[in-house]
Amino acid sequence: MASSGVKGDSYRSYLHGEGEKNTKWRYGAPPNYGAVNKLFEELSRKIWPPGSLEEQVQNLVKTWEMEMFHKTRDEDFKASDPKKYTFSLNGRKAVSLEEKRKLGGGYNSLLQTSLPDEFRCYNPAEETVDSAHRAFTTAFPRGFALEILHVYSGPPLIVYKFRHWGYMDGPFKGHAPTGEKVELFGMANFELDEHGKIVKVEFFFDRGELLGGLLKGASFDSSSKEAALACPFLRSTG
Repeated sequence: MASSGVKGDSYRSYLHGEGEKNTKWRYGAPPNYGAVNKLFEELSRKIWPPGSLEEQVQNLVKTWEMEMFHKTRDEDFKASDPKKYTFSLNGRKAVSLEEKRKLGGGYNSLLQTSLPDEFRCYNPAEETVDSAHRAFTTAFPRGFALEILHVYSGPPLIVYKFRHWGYMDGPFKGHAPTGEKVELFGMANFELDEHGKIVKVEFFFDRGELLGGLLKGASFDSSSKEAALACPFLRSTG
């Protein structure tokens, strides 16, 4: 598994250092996770012992998430093997990394739905990787923190329960900020190959648990307000 962090971030490998000097970052530079790390450290429910399986899995998932959201070239992925990698959501057919990108990558691949268009409060088919990232980083300016609540089995097949949370301090898709905590719970499977690289990812969660918390605020014309509050650097996620 990925090492337990490098200089510059306590939880994510392959973010800084000599090995990343030629990495192509989606927004021109490595993301800054300072705000979301602070949120995680202040409000996480679990503090795993250094070197424990739970801590290693937590750091691996954070590293995987960072690379998937912020690196654009296959050759820059170090936690996963892009040639073998597959992803599936809630039992759907597994897709390759390239097919995942065609779904819109990032949040869009994680928010796929079979709902008819008229019932989609968030429609991943209409979003790009950049518009989706902008929408969520605007809603969660302090980030959307991630913690591992339980690890049921270790590598090569990692099965774990997770919690994502953040505070809706910004607007989302025409809904005013509420300042309330929004949480998402779920399960995931990560399969590693003989080299410790992630080759298969399966997520299981209810997207309505996330989106429901983002739709509580009063409705307004989103065209100007969200643009004004959006972070131009599109930094932290989890």
